[in-house]
Amino acid sequence: MSTTTSAPPSAAPLGESSPLASRGRGAPGTRPTPVGRTLRYLAILLGVLFVLIPVYVLVITSFKTGGDASPARAWALPHTWTLENWQRAWTALAPALGRTLSLVIPSTIISSVLGCLNGFVLSRWRFPGADIVFTLILFGMFLPYQAVMIPLLQLVLATEIPNGIPSLILLHVVFGIPITTLIFRNYFETIPHELIEAATVDGAGMLRTFSSVALPIAIPGFVVVGIWQFTSAWNDFLFAVFFSTPRNGPVTLALNNLANGALLTDYGVSMAGALLASLPTLVVYVLLSRYFIAGLMSGSVKG
Repeated sequence: MSTTTSAPPSAAPLGESSPLASRGRGAPGTRPTPVGRTLRYLAILLGVLFVLIPVYVLVITSFKTGGDASPARAWALPHTWTLENWQRAWTALAPALGRTLSLVIPSTIISSVLGCLNGFVLSRWRFPGADIVFTLILFGMFLPYQAVMIPLLQLVLATEIPNGIPSLILLHVVFGIPITTLIFRNYFETIPHELIEAATVDGAGMLRTFSSVALPIAIPGFVVVGIWQFTSAWNDFLFAVFFSTPRNGPVTLALNNLANGALLTDYGVSMAGALLASLPTLVVYVLLSRYFIAGLMSGSVKG
């Protein structure tokens, strides 16, 4: 009695019918069609135009003469290009720009250093109540400034801190600690525990471990909090209104006075002043944006 055995089915060649091949190339329909790509590019273009149209009006108005800068000709190019608006805006805002630099640089550095220290301790030192302390620090991020402005003003006056830049530095440092602590804590959580354990085995204490191990690799975190704190302090207006005057306050307060004084007569000066006031933050972000994104991503994934 003979038995007939069927030959095993031959493996499908890695060609058209191979599941592995189709999986490697991508299943049919996963690649965007030309119509889909066109619609995607159109959506991106519309988004860019939506953002840049106000910038276009801002820029061209800053180069118009007084009679040419009017709502009726907001979209038209200047009849006569002039730099007088920029000169007048610079004369009015230059002292305030210098005061703002003296505000944002120390407040950014101090709040970043304190946030770095807090973040390292809260991420590596599990002392009793660490989670409660961290929660209380984060609670400062959710306090509406308007709700605490009156008692905060009374507190600053009671401490006799000079009005203007000194009081603003203190406020931006205090209110910047919660966000800087959060960013650095998340960043230090991504550091391998083996590095900290190796430093401990070598006899390093917490301060030595922080200065020799954690701090040298925390540059991405400093870039993130530096950009964040710089832009927050530079663009602040609420604290400036309550704790300074146009003579000793930052550029946002001086820009508000410039716009109020020129709003009905000369739009060009207001637009030039707005561009001057926003230029430092724009330069900082353009130069450091790639490091800002890299720093955010490095603190978002554990590994």
